[in-house]
Amino acid sequence: MDALQRRGIREDLVQYQLFLVQTDGTSPQQTEERLKHLAEEILANVAQLLVQYIWQEQPFNLNYHPEKGDVPAHIGGSTQFGDNIEDEWFIVYLLQQVTELFPELVARVEDNDGDFLLIEAADYLPRWLNPDTSENRVFISRGELHILPCPSKSSLVGFSLDVVPSLAQALALLSAQPEACQASPKIRSVLKKRLRGYPEKIKNNLHRAHCFIPAGIASVLAQRPDLVAPAVSAFYLRDPVDLQACRDFKIFPPDTRVLTLVKVTFTRCLYAQLQQQQFTPDRRCSFNLPPPSHPLYKAHDLGMKLAHGFEILCSKCRLPSLEPDAPVSCNPQWKSFLESLKKNGYFRGQLEGSAVYKELLRSAEIFFKQSVGPKSG
Repeated sequence: MDALQRRGIREDLVQYQLFLVQTDGTSPQQTEERLKHLAEEILANVAQLLVQYIWQEQPFNLNYHPEKGDVPAHIGGSTQFGDNIEDEWFIVYLLQQVTELFPELVARVEDNDGDFLLIEAADYLPRWLNPDTSENRVFISRGELHILPCPSKSSLVGFSLDVVPSLAQALALLSAQPEACQASPKIRSVLKKRLRGYPEKIKNNLHRAHCFIPAGIASVLAQRPDLVAPAVSAFYLRDPVDLQACRDFKIFPPDTRVLTLVKVTFTRCLYAQLQQQQFTPDRRCSFNLPPPSHPLYKAHDLGMKLAHGFEILCSKCRLPSLEPDAPVSCNPQWKSFLESLKKNGYFRGQLEGSAVYKELLRSAEIFFKQSVGPKSG
């Protein structure tokens, strides 16, 4: 049983950490300031990709974590990806890009299988490398996969098989001998092949469809298109108790349905979850569908299922608010993050106050709330 299984990591959770390679001569306070600044810079750099991304369950996020035990101070987070394994691999792509843009950072990423990057390259791994010998040896540095070696006749660099290097030892070796720690060309090529197609793959993974939905849902999705994910999940994982809330549709009455002029955007995984479910609505809820031969049957069917998902969400808890409890401008981090966005060309040269600028700003505020925030430790 590996370390992650011992800690009880759930199967659909990916955890990621970014460490500074060099911290010699810096105080803990300086390291903390540097890492927090890097977190803002990183998210500003990838904001263009992340604001358009629809996560299956949880978004990519970065927070500062102080030194704890033998784990050095770092920035990192965790993301539940549910049934969409592409969320996990998109995060790997982000880490690859981040370590290339910020070479002072080294990334580690794990899920319930441990170092899942090794599973992808299982056919090319050295004989000594397995789940029992890989702890604190697998990293992404400067956009490339690195595996801390064992000493051999040809090279004394590395750690012997009977030694589990501490993270501090591993980072020191990566800093001192990066070339010796780089994975073999075949292993690195496997990872590159798996990540091939990004960032274009983000758009290719989306599916847009007309949906005949209550006007309230159309309004919600116009402001928060990302809420399609929890709504689909609520419908997909429904139980008889959930469906009791859909007998009278108090929140999103069926008689307010409209055909969305702009198609609802799903990921392919979310669309498949919705479209493949066979479901007949309760006769008491007034969701009457046309016959399957009707040209708009699919729009009615998809809209009916999506409406059930939103109604279930509202019955369980208050729907995530379109307006934050306090403006993001009240957060002291927002000003510097906004400046980083401007510096990195996030607003595409649009004039401040223009419709496109306002739309980008609204997306950035939602993104900031989800991925930056004040969380720590």
